Amino acid sequence: MCNSCDYTIHGRHHHFGWDNSFAPAERVAPGSTIEFQCLDAGGGQLKPDSTVADIAKLDFGQINPVTGPIFVEGAEPGDALKVTIELFKPSGFGWTANIPGFGLLADDFKEPALNIWKYDAASLEPALFGKNARVPLKPFAGTIGNAPAEKGHHSVVPPRRVGGNLDIRDLAAGTTLYLPVEVAGALFSVGDTHAAQGDGEVCGTAIESPMDVVLKLDLVKDARLKTPRFTTSGPVTRHLDAKGYEVTTGIGPDLMAGAREAVAQMVDLLAGRYKIDPVEAYMLASVCGDLRISEIVDMPNWVVSFYFPRCVFE
Repeated sequence: MCNSCDYTIHGRHHHFGWDNSFAPAERVAPGSTIEFQCLDAGGGQLKPDSTVADIAKLDFGQINPVTGPIFVEGAEPGDALKVTIELFKPSGFGWTANIPGFGLLADDFKEPALNIWKYDAASLEPALFGKNARVPLKPFAGTIGNAPAEKGHHSVVPPRRVGGNLDIRDLAAGTTLYLPVEVAGALFSVGDTHAAQGDGEVCGTAIESPMDVVLKLDLVKDARLKTPRFTTSGPVTRHLDAKGYEVTTGIGPDLMAGAREAVAQMVDLLAGRYKIDPVEAYMLASVCGDLRISEIVDMPNWVVSFYFPRCVFE
């Protein structure tokens, strides 16, 4: 429990998807500090003793639960919700999966795969993957947002202008996030917590890990914010930069095709160099490699790069 928090929202107060008719789990004043108990993206369906056979048993109606919603008194459409991300309390357990039909290279990796992670929740030392790879950890919430103005139930899978499944790894402790408010009270929720993820989350999953999140919610009146924005408190890549990167590229007139090519080339490089299964290389790339648009002005071709930190194996 958080002794300095004004409220604790227990994990049982979770919902699936976005709907502005959901009853709030709590009503709070602006400036309140709240601890959220967040489930992992699988909603607890995968456990430390799970095997790859459990991927086929997943109920996708129970995927990506978020804790909330929170009604912030005085929040009105046109305002921005200011979310100060104070800290994470990791669990020490996580999973990464290749789920057939999902992910950037879904056409190449059609069979399920699963990696169960065990990490030190106190020290957050790099987590072991296989026999030789160690992945630096950086907890953050993959899904964080407000209810949209449109009536009805909306999938949690795509990100939205009010936030949602953003999967931005830099929404970590110390970051301040601003979210557009489209309904009275904002109806804020958070979940899909990750112990680590690369930019792009290319296989569709990160190190999916249940954990508690402490946030401060405040208002910026009449902000007229169109999409989320955030401010980091310092460097965002220092935990990976120490030994440089291996980088592959995709070049052509289509950014998605370029992204696929850059990732596919990295999977080939990692699998060949480190003698691991290609699907393991794909999952590893998802949790610690970064997709970047390196060039988008020299028509008709653009350059997408994929950066993999050498510190994972060295």
